[in-house]
Amino acid sequence: MMPTNKGALKLFKLAGIQVYLHWSWFLIAVYEVWGRKSFYASPVWNAIEYLSLFALVLMHEFGHALACRSVGGRANEIILWPLGGVAYVAPPERPGATLWSIAAGPLVNVALMPFLIGLWFVSAAAGLEAKMPDLFAWVQTIAILNVIIMVFNLLPIYPLDGGQILRSLLWFMIGRARSLAVASSVGFVGVAGLFIVAWWAKSEWIAILAVFMVMNCWRGLNQARLLARMENLPRHTEFECPSCHKAPIKGPQWLCANCQTAFDIFAGHAVCPKCGAYYTSIRCFDCGASRAISEWTKQSTLAPGAREG
Repeated sequence: MMPTNKGALKLFKLAGIQVYLHWSWFLIAVYEVWGRKSFYASPVWNAIEYLSLFALVLMHEFGHALACRSVGGRANEIILWPLGGVAYVAPPERPGATLWSIAAGPLVNVALMPFLIGLWFVSAAAGLEAKMPDLFAWVQTIAILNVIIMVFNLLPIYPLDGGQILRSLLWFMIGRARSLAVASSVGFVGVAGLFIVAWWAKSEWIAILAVFMVMNCWRGLNQARLLARMENLPRHTEFECPSCHKAPIKGPQWLCANCQTAFDIFAGHAVCPKCGAYYTSIRCFDCGASRAISEWTKQSTLAPGAREG
């Protein structure tokens, strides 16, 4: 279960990526600021700290989005919500492209570490703790939060970055479906550890995160089963994807954009059997690439003059 932009506030668009703020963020912001009101002498710094936290999260998510675009993927939306941020990225279905798209988020935090930790030490050396204690506490907190965001996201729990990085690395060796199944299964072990930490620390937030992650681990496991079934379906051996070179699946797996009829676009020569719509490009279910019909054919068997779909 992931947040959607339904009911979310549009903040801004940068590099074609729309940033949303989920409505629930405001409720949690009030709760968090109020809960840490004794940390600073002025409550204004509590608000500044919370906004700074989401600035770190936003930079992390832009790392994912821009990396995804650099490998030819789609990334048009980021949503900030109480549990952090979500960059909706769709990299090409290749392990290397997926690995880079996911790893780029934590790498942003790695790049920020020298600057933020250096600022912390410079502030301490300048005696800022005594002169401006609120400012010093904020600098210290943001430097620590950046490290926490990086370390937490690298935990090997699906769908955290660490779990998805594990999946991408395994993908090179054991394939798309099995790598997702293994990463999701490892995630269940990590979630069990989070529940123990939540109980020990009496933290409702860690418990909520653990529930969120176990739901996504279960979803990942189900997706892996679906992918495994797809890999075992019969294939059109007379065609192959020009991107991943896999033969396409046989059967009514494509949906006509005009009449919503499910049909086999290869057996039907790129023509919908119900409404007669022609298609100029075909999407590969294995790698996600959409390529021209002429590039798919090993033998020239598809109708010319088709439309894209």
